[in-house]
Amino acid sequence: MIRVDLRSDTVTHPSAEMMRAMSEAELGDDAYGDDPTVNRLQEKAAEMLGKDDAVFVASGTMSNLVAILAQTQRGDEIIVGDRAHIFQNEAAGASVLGGVSYHTVPNRDDGTIAEGDIAAAVRARSHYKPLTRMLCLENTHNMTSGAAITASDTKRMADAARMHDLRVHLDGARLFNAAVALECPPAALTADVDSVGFCLSKGLSCPIGSVLCGDAEFIEEARRWRQIVGGAMRQVGVVAAAGIVALDSMVERMAEDHANARQLAEGLAEIRGIGLDPDRIQTNIIRFDVPQDSGARIAAGLEEEGVLINSGASDLRMVTHYGVGSRDIDFTLTATAKVFAALG
Repeated sequence: MIRVDLRSDTVTHPSAEMMRAMSEAELGDDAYGDDPTVNRLQEKAAEMLGKDDAVFVASGTMSNLVAILAQTQRGDEIIVGDRAHIFQNEAAGASVLGGVSYHTVPNRDDGTIAEGDIAAAVRARSHYKPLTRMLCLENTHNMTSGAAITASDTKRMADAARMHDLRVHLDGARLFNAAVALECPPAALTADVDSVGFCLSKGLSCPIGSVLCGDAEFIEEARRWRQIVGGAMRQVGVVAAAGIVALDSMVERMAEDHANARQLAEGLAEIRGIGLDPDRIQTNIIRFDVPQDSGARIAAGLEEEGVLINSGASDLRMVTHYGVGSRDIDFTLTATAKVFAALG
């Protein structure tokens, strides 16, 4: 029997307050723009992130896809970190559907990209080369243990892109985790980007959905691309209602997830065979190294003990979230120590 699911913060279930809001939501047809609950969510999201407008979409992947397609043309190129979710985990959607190529540059261990690497990735204008159109950033940065990118670092990277007239998109799937960790308003983290999407279905604990924000002209084009990729929905206020509750009541709660992640990281670091620096854990994602090619065995052993995680060949990930408490962390640490003891 599984007791603790640490595969992702996407496994969260909505709160009782969200369930009530969903059952009582005032509905319309969002494809026509007349679902009042969706409209309230979009207005609230745009205001919180300091943008003119917003559009509700089905997922974080759709948010990033629509943002790229709405700000590029076929044959263009975007600059993206080599450890970015857009590059690693979104099935090359912009290439498949938009004819847009990816130019990868190194993500540093804090999730940022060096200004020099951004500048070097910009193509000289030539009919032999694609046109560099956009820089894509990520906050928090999933593959660097949920690193929270500061407003000043975002500005530094965005300024490097602006020197070459590039648009800047932020994959803010876990943006509110960053805002809580850095103790700053979310709008401060988005002030220097043209577009930003954030997930409702991760730490905010909603059952579905993301919101894409930007200027009015961009959002109008994003709505067109949402239609093209089949993302226009109808009485979707039934889930947007949970998003309104989440933005009102679930943001500051994320500090609990961060505290639990730190407790978990400190305990894991004491287990022989695990490579992990707890001081790197800022938010709710813990990534750690294990002996080569042992990841699958460790994950299987943890599942037998009642803990689900994501695994790689020699690196594992655990994610804390709503529904996981301090006792669950203790249970996980006991289970992990038992599995590693059995590995010898």
